[in-house]
Amino acid sequence: MKAALARLQGQSPVKAQVDSSTWRREGEGKDAEEDSGQASVVVDSGVAGLQVLYSKELLAKVEAEQRAKVKDPKAKTSTDFALGELKGTELRAMVSAAGALSRELDEAVFSGEKMDSYKGKPARKLSFSLSIDKVPEKDRKYVKKFDGGIDVWIAADGTPLGSSFRVDVSGRAFVVVSFAQKTDETRQYGVSGDHLLLLRKESRHAISGAGEKVETKLVKTLQLQS
Repeated sequence: MKAALARLQGQSPVKAQVDSSTWRREGEGKDAEEDSGQASVVVDSGVAGLQVLYSKELLAKVEAEQRAKVKDPKAKTSTDFALGELKGTELRAMVSAAGALSRELDEAVFSGEKMDSYKGKPARKLSFSLSIDKVPEKDRKYVKKFDGGIDVWIAADGTPLGSSFRVDVSGRAFVVVSFAQKTDETRQYGVSGDHLLLLRKESRHAISGAGEKVETKLVKTLQLQS
């Protein structure tokens, strides 16, 4: 796998559309507030670097939401929220995923491997464990439970096919405030030339504490363009 990641560093030009779909719920029961939104951009990675194209329609929609927010502070900015998930670092990791995956595995400890399948085809599953170092140092003293890991499915030549990432943290702060945070993420990869592409990424986050609860679901997809 390390050899495959080194081979797929993404130096050749690539152009793709990246779509972001977001969902968020804050609170519980009948008082819960939900919001969802979508946004799409075109990413062009080449000798000049990473360029992002925002359509006129998208910018007009964001402008309309922001104007509505001025008139009504409770107005939702769903498109702006979805667009916020398409930051430069995220887009770079979509069109050139090898570097991001390598850095992630550098922080993990290999824990085992076995023959498995991925989307119905034979694959090798590599498992890695994560340590509490994933939690900011200033917050570690509050953590009572931590569990985290990464699984990567690879083809016979070591090329990553998919991966999953999970972190489950709970603890207590200031004696009386309990908290819990859980993240689950799945990714599907593809190859174009010397690029390892992140074709689909689905992230689910749940945070609870101090009587509050927030859940989010984020889906990003990539489609190559000629």
